[in-house]
Amino acid sequence: MPRLGYLLPTRESVMEGRDAAGPLLALAERAESLGYDSVWVGDSLLARPRHDPLTLMAAVAARTKKVEIGTAVLLPTLRNPVVLAQQVATVDRIAEGRIILGVGIASDLPNIRHEFEAAGVPFDKRVGRFNEALRLCKALWSGKPVDWDGRWKMKGAVLGPTPHRPGGPPLWIPGSVPAARERAGKLYDGWFPNGPRPDNYAKGWQEVKDAAEAAGRDPGKLTGAMYVTLAIDDDVAKANARMDKYCEAYYGQPAPVIRKMQTTFAGPKEEAAKWLKGFVDAGASHICIRLAGDHERQLEIIAGIRRDLGW
Repeated sequence: MPRLGYLLPTRESVMEGRDAAGPLLALAERAESLGYDSVWVGDSLLARPRHDPLTLMAAVAARTKKVEIGTAVLLPTLRNPVVLAQQVATVDRIAEGRIILGVGIASDLPNIRHEFEAAGVPFDKRVGRFNEALRLCKALWSGKPVDWDGRWKMKGAVLGPTPHRPGGPPLWIPGSVPAARERAGKLYDGWFPNGPRPDNYAKGWQEVKDAAEAAGRDPGKLTGAMYVTLAIDDDVAKANARMDKYCEAYYGQPAPVIRKMQTTFAGPKEEAAKWLKGFVDAGASHICIRLAGDHERQLEIIAGIRRDLGW
């Protein structure tokens, strides 16, 4: 059966001047009580301010029992990988192995370039830094002595604690371009895009599996995931207006630009059910849902859709 996740509105809460973490933790508990399989948090320092993802994940882990807890997506290049490896290992211990790391390189936008500059990280070197940082994290998560001579230097370094899950949490990467799909198949544990539609997801997912097989990996061990945004309302015009307002406030760009780049749905629940089922039919086994406002109501609607679909 496909797994269903819910993205906590950390960005929206800060945008609306509601910095308290308590309501976010209550939403995580509510999602678990409704049968969601996972709870997710986003990441940004200054470009799209929000709660720190790793700190919040630890709190969610302490307040929940069953749900997996993931990042959608973490930007590893903004962090020292040695510190990141220790933080993730600690959070995974708190969560007893329920952590998934969705990880990305960040989009090339002026505010994101400024964010990297503020963190002292060269934006144009982010892809190489990203790949090396995650290799270093995985080496440190082994618990064995690590010698490293790259952007970071160390001899005989041993990290403790190690993650609850041997080898560390699974790493999923987004991306709707061929190079990203190839990286997902060759190097990582899952593909986690936010751009495909149901009618072209299957093609992209097959490319990921083909890349895994070409690299001598078992494609059956990879996860095909999907990140989508929904505004559910019987009034289609009202649903689209809410989605447009949400996209513009969240990203500071015209709604048509964002909705062309990202996978969104606005309309009644019956159509939402068909739309979500389209991804599952195309091979997605884990869907992370971001809601355009009205979280309590829409959480329950989507839980109902899932029951109706027999998931």
